[in-house]
Amino acid sequence: MATIFSRIIAGEIPSYKIAENDHFFAFLDIFPLREGHVLVVPKTETDKFFDVSDALLSEWLIFAKPIARAIEKAFPCDRCGLSVIGLEVPHAHMHLLPINSANDLNFHQPKLKLTPEQLKDIQQRILSCL
Repeated sequence: MATIFSRIIAGEIPSYKIAENDHFFAFLDIFPLREGHVLVVPKTETDKFFDVSDALLSEWLIFAKPIARAIEKAFPCDRCGLSVIGLEVPHAHMHLLPINSANDLNFHQPKLKLTPEQLKDIQQRILSCL
């Protein structure tokens, strides 16, 4: 059975897409830690991040780089943080989000509850900076 991320990539589940190419898909996390929280996933289902091929792993960071820069431009922050946890969905993924401290990457804190209008606005803010 396809993961939720594969279903998002296939368009079976709607998303707030940020970027896409032949190998990767980036979209807003709908349960974000911070406004501007983006998930970047390979289109090929691989459970663990470090099980991804070396070639794909390096392409992944290159694909994420302009998105990270756009997040930094779109939201007040010291930098764009990157986190790889991978426990919640068995499909390798990275989190990109604007941070001002290491605590901003604490996934035990409450998630934001944003409206579709707020998510659309965040998507547009990031897209306008790409």
